[in-house]
Amino acid sequence: MTEVRVAGLTKTYGSKSALHGLDVTIHSGEFVTLLGPSGCGKTTTLRCLAGLEHPTTGMITMGDRAVVDTSRGVFVPPEKRHVGMVFQSYALWPHMSVKENVAYPLRVQGMRGSERNARIAEVLEAVGLGEFGDRPATALSGGQQQRVALARALAARPGIIFYDEPLSNLDTKLRYAMGQQVRALHDRYETTSVYVTHDQEEAITLSDRIIVMNHGRIVQDGAPAELYDRPRTAYVADFMGFANVLGGEIVGSHGELVDVRLADGPLVITAQAGADRKIGAAVQVAFRSSHVHLEPATGAPNAFRGVVARSTFVGSAINLLLDAAGQKIRARIERSDLERLGLGAPVAGEELTFTVRSSGAVVVDAEDGRAPYATEAVRTVNALSAA
Repeated sequence: MTEVRVAGLTKTYGSKSALHGLDVTIHSGEFVTLLGPSGCGKTTTLRCLAGLEHPTTGMITMGDRAVVDTSRGVFVPPEKRHVGMVFQSYALWPHMSVKENVAYPLRVQGMRGSERNARIAEVLEAVGLGEFGDRPATALSGGQQQRVALARALAARPGIIFYDEPLSNLDTKLRYAMGQQVRALHDRYETTSVYVTHDQEEAITLSDRIIVMNHGRIVQDGAPAELYDRPRTAYVADFMGFANVLGGEIVGSHGELVDVRLADGPLVITAQAGADRKIGAAVQVAFRSSHVHLEPATGAPNAFRGVVARSTFVGSAINLLLDAAGQKIRARIERSDLERLGLGAPVAGEELTFTVRSSGAVVVDAEDGRAPYATEAVRTVNALSAA
């Protein structure tokens, strides 16, 4: 295991800045995910850490060794950093067998004979390919090829393994299974892992810590539960799957709870504030579609009337787009809740009463101008998922 420390890391391409003075520490044995949309700087950061890019300024240390220090002209090439890398495209040598692909970093290290053969057998067994060593790498399925790439990265016992969206080429079911194997191998071999993805569910299920990036900056850094439940900004909330991020004004305060009147309307949502918030302050309130519930009683806290604009069957639940006093609100109603209330699936044009769970609603900050509220792609994905 190896600790990674980054200080003042910048990267420019001509007049364009991809990274803006990153400062971060990845502790020995941690599984840290860099999360964000395309163009946020996560892959550039990973490539600088791995030695595949020359940073413009800054310092990177791994353990007690500086691998980058632009002030002193230090740049250790990737093959001398003792790191492993798993690429999105597998990057296997097609003319080699599975065993030969896995053996390559060991050959570079100078390992020979029975010791090398034993190491190859061990890591292939660890990834479930113990019987596939003599097969051509190209004769395997996509999932199997990615497991060969994992075995190759682990073979030389690196202190750090970098993962560049390694599961994006796999189907949904296989992605989940492979993700669990990645995490299990991290725990078994006690490596430090730095993982890049744009998939928030993948990040949450695999990581000890998530670093959300946008426009080459770190927007929020914390444990998965913290980012999932308490995003600090509208951008992070939107990217972490909060389908409702609505502007408003604080009109009341009750300890850690505040009342937010939504913009241009009568609706008031009580939400977690998390910090001192002044009455009259313009804020945004975020809540997930699953935080919206059907309410048979009247007068309940956070209750509102909404007209169903769209109703979409998604298996165990019904996704709704509601028009509530001019606000577009997305709700996800479990079919079991409909059955418990003796109701059928809501249909377009139907008016019903809903509540927003206060413990799930959170006040977030708008962005500071350097990082827009959300990319159009993120907004589109979240809208489709809630439709």
